[in-house]
Amino acid sequence: MYDLATFGAWAEFAIRWLHVITAIAWIGSSFYFIALDLGLHRDRNLASGADGEEWQVHGGGFYHIQKYLVAPSQMPSDLVWFKWESYWTWISGFALLTAVYYFGAEFYLVDPNVMDLAAWQAIGISVLSLGLGWVVYDQLCKSPLGKNLNLLMVVLFGVLVLMALFYTSVFSGRAALLHLGAFTATIMTGNVAMIIIPNQKVVVADLIAGKTPDPKYGFIAKQRSTHNNYLTLPVLFLMLSNHYPLAFASEFNWLIALLVFLMGVTIRHFFNTVHARKGTPTWTWLATAVLFLLIMWLSTAPLFQTEEPEEAQGPAALRFAQAEGFEDVHDIVLGRCSMCHAAEPVYGNLLWPPKGVRLETEAQVARHARAIFLQAGVTHAMPPANLSWMEDDERAAIRKWYADATGG
Repeated sequence: MYDLATFGAWAEFAIRWLHVITAIAWIGSSFYFIALDLGLHRDRNLASGADGEEWQVHGGGFYHIQKYLVAPSQMPSDLVWFKWESYWTWISGFALLTAVYYFGAEFYLVDPNVMDLAAWQAIGISVLSLGLGWVVYDQLCKSPLGKNLNLLMVVLFGVLVLMALFYTSVFSGRAALLHLGAFTATIMTGNVAMIIIPNQKVVVADLIAGKTPDPKYGFIAKQRSTHNNYLTLPVLFLMLSNHYPLAFASEFNWLIALLVFLMGVTIRHFFNTVHARKGTPTWTWLATAVLFLLIMWLSTAPLFQTEEPEEAQGPAALRFAQAEGFEDVHDIVLGRCSMCHAAEPVYGNLLWPPKGVRLETEAQVARHARAIFLQAGVTHAMPPANLSWMEDDERAAIRKWYADATGG
């Protein structure tokens, strides 16, 4: 029934909201603790035996924070573990990936012009790539390369290059950048769940037992935490990229994604250096600006893929194209929407179709059936402010067509 589309849209909204909330919590605590660790005063001989301390003020109160490399003389019973923010960010993110890209594989995951995959094949590639990505990354960190942090970072960037090329040669542009973000986010949560928290538990258990913890556990946890710190900003960009066709619809989308990772490094280097009181490397902002200008240039050269052929449409799109009322709906969309959603928009100062959605041919209208139904049939979100004067009976025709195609 077509009501499932409305329910699905609200489910996506709820999952996305959960994802954003947990991601804010995770990123906030991660950035805070990195800044705190870098900013600790370690030149003071503290009576408590702590490695460093810092005084902070927030919300009208003063906080005296101390960091112990080993542990205080007595282990506190109410030790707080920062882990569920990370876990729920990944869980909600994977749930959103499933709701949007797996259930809507034909519309969002698969692009026949890139690789003509069945939905199950594309989903299988997606799941396997996320799992194998963590395994490869983890093994590289545990290899002799892990002892040379700079060389390891170069090798890991090479892995990202290969994954960017892989995803853009398999999935739609929108899905490719999203998957590169999910690939990286899986590594970040894997670091927390598989390395950082287990290592901390080993250290705590040794301290409770009166043993001296092996310093390797702290080194490994710090290494993975540093990786997470530098990967956070690129992941945020990639997760938001599906809203910006300038990023995902360019033929250089893979290179844009890689430049974003470099921007993440330059931005985090600035803040990490400042927090560590080692100066103010303003050159990083110039480097970031140059990288961003390069991204802007790449995004417009040229922007969109060529017209998708009719025979490239999957079974779901064909079903919508063959449903009763499709010809009328195509005429409605052509008259009310295509002035913006066209290869060369004629409305206002638009240089490209919003979100990269083109609604000129019958194949394109059928491919975006669900979005048309939700945006112009169920709601009045499109056309924006009803600038093209879509009538109520036209919206009703869209709803009836969608219901006929889905059996609703």
